[in-house]
Amino acid sequence: MADRLDTPRTKRRRLIPQRRNKDAFGKAAEAIATFMGTPRFLLYMTLFAGTWLAWNTLAPETLQFDPRALNFTLLTLMLSLQASYAAPLILLAQDRQTDRDRVTAEQDRQRAERNLADTEFLAREMASLRLALNDVATRDFVRSELRSLLEELQAEREDEGRDQEAGERPSAGV
Repeated sequence: MADRLDTPRTKRRRLIPQRRNKDAFGKAAEAIATFMGTPRFLLYMTLFAGTWLAWNTLAPETLQFDPRALNFTLLTLMLSLQASYAAPLILLAQDRQTDRDRVTAEQDRQRAERNLADTEFLAREMASLRLALNDVATRDFVRSELRSLLEELQAEREDEGRDQEAGERPSAGV
């Protein structure tokens, strides 16, 4: 039965499954590139190459798989293969790091802008508080005002007391 153009295809099983996490390969490449930059990797590679060279030099010729007479051609090919995979993985890891650095720099810039805006706001608030404090009565000013009011009240009481004494004397003398 021939497929018609007006009917949708049924889903087919893919040979290579699609990755759900598109960044998984980048993370794996970065992990490999990071490991390749460690002393442990250098030690492993040194042990690998040393074992390879020792085996193919000291073992009987029938057991050698990469003889010295052929200048260790297979070892050269293995190291070239490793290097051909290492270079793109390292570049991919560098690209990912560059992207992270770019995002971090943008976040730092935004944080710096917010800090600057907050600092300017606080400076304006402090200036307005200083201006407001100039209009606020100080403790000494309030005390002097209260003293003058107290003196006025005492003076009025004394005047009232004198007036009452003056008013009582004439009535007492009459």
